[in-house]
Amino acid sequence: MRLMTSALLVAAVALPAAAAQTPIAPGYWETTSQIISPLPTKKTEKRCIREEDVEKFIGGAPNRHYTCTYPTREISGGKIRLVGSCKTKNSAPVPISGEGVYTRDSLRLDARVRAKLGGLTVPVHARTIAKRIGDACPAPTADGK
Repeated sequence: MRLMTSALLVAAVALPAAAAQTPIAPGYWETTSQIISPLPTKKTEKRCIREEDVEKFIGGAPNRHYTCTYPTREISGGKIRLVGSCKTKNSAPVPISGEGVYTRDSLRLDARVRAKLGGLTVPVHARTIAKRIGDACPAPTADGK
């Protein structure tokens, strides 16, 4: 459940890159993803967001673990609203909704997931807070990171 919620949150937090000006500025970002309930967890990481990555970062694109669809996807005027579902290759879709705010240099998104756990539906509240910490990303190290 933790991996799914974290992946859903990252997916939910991830606008058209083709727009003249992206809703968030590309650059070096620090993101803190946390599960508020039922079992609190918190993970902070730094990531490079290129202009072509903005759409994925802010708009709910799928990742390698989950495929997400958002029939309701509103991202404009500093506000985000997503309603849809996510699923793994072998699972049924799980409802997810998210609401948040963003500026060129920050983002906050609260997500609600109705995860299935052993036949029970467990409500999960998760949050991502992100801030831009630099214009340029650090050069990759020898191991490619």
